[in-house]
Amino acid sequence: MSTQPIVGDVRELLGLRTPAARLLVGWFVLTYLVVFAVTPPADPAATAVEALAWLLVSAAAYTFIRAPGDPLPLRWTWLIAVAGPIASTLVLAVIPYPIDTFLQTWPLSATAALSAYLAVRGRVWWGWASTSSAVGACIGWAVLSGQGAGYGAQISLINFAPLIMASFFVLTIRPAAREIFELRRRATEAAAAGAAQAAVLEERDRQLARLDERARPMLERLTDETPVAARDRLQCALVEAQLRDSLRAPILDVPAVADAAGEARTRGVDVVLLDDHGLDGAPREVRERIVDAVVTAIEDMPEGVLTVRVLPPGRDVAMTIVRTVDQPVRSEFNSDGRLVTTVG
Repeated sequence: MSTQPIVGDVRELLGLRTPAARLLVGWFVLTYLVVFAVTPPADPAATAVEALAWLLVSAAAYTFIRAPGDPLPLRWTWLIAVAGPIASTLVLAVIPYPIDTFLQTWPLSATAALSAYLAVRGRVWWGWASTSSAVGACIGWAVLSGQGAGYGAQISLINFAPLIMASFFVLTIRPAAREIFELRRRATEAAAAGAAQAAVLEERDRQLARLDERARPMLERLTDETPVAARDRLQCALVEAQLRDSLRAPILDVPAVADAAGEARTRGVDVVLLDDHGLDGAPREVRERIVDAVVTAIEDMPEGVLTVRVLPPGRDVAMTIVRTVDQPVRSEFNSDGRLVTTVG
């Protein structure tokens, strides 16, 4: 009986995360509380022992729907597996013999239910071991009380029936569950690939539109028969620099920076923009703060060289602005886009 891990969590397939599952566990707990209440032992100490047994199976049932993973992780499996046999042993040790009603052996059916669900969660052999231990405890109790092993087997072997059905479930439903989760995984991967491709196409279209907006007027001008003037050559250089900025510093490729850099280059300032992607995941307000600082630095440059660099991820300094006129002046900004130090 396979317990091979499947892609996904079988709790989803069985609805174990739903309110209905919590209601079912609540009904389980309440049912055995009622059974315990209607078959109280005469001895108060025995009542306390049975109450402890009820708490054990109740905790195991709650753990069953809360514990993640498929198959059920071993740290939860053994807790659920031992709860039933321990509860059965505790109750069998304090009930009278011969028993007044089969309801007094209620931990046996509770163990059967827990074992069946262990099998459903991929722990078939643990379920069989748990129920077998409880049945063994019942047979041992019957022998020690002088009622005979046959009597103990007669009142306990019926509890294997739910486990047998659960084992057939494992053989039939769990392979189908593997296929279901595998199909879900493939569908998710296909959707992610489609979204990525759509994003690439959207970015391509955006870049083509911007290229058309920036370069087309100059290309059309160059096709004229009119001689190219010095102003046209300057405009070509500005367009080339703007396109270069959009490739080398995508985080700074915004109209405010592009306009400020264009005006500065017209004044003769050499503006260099570099982006090593350290701020790609920055919040919008941080990006706005960075853009404002860059625009201010460009506008304040009368001449010389201005180099703006967004550093790689993981650095204490997120961006530097170096102004070089006579002597270089270096300003450093943190990951919040705030100026932290100026050197020079």
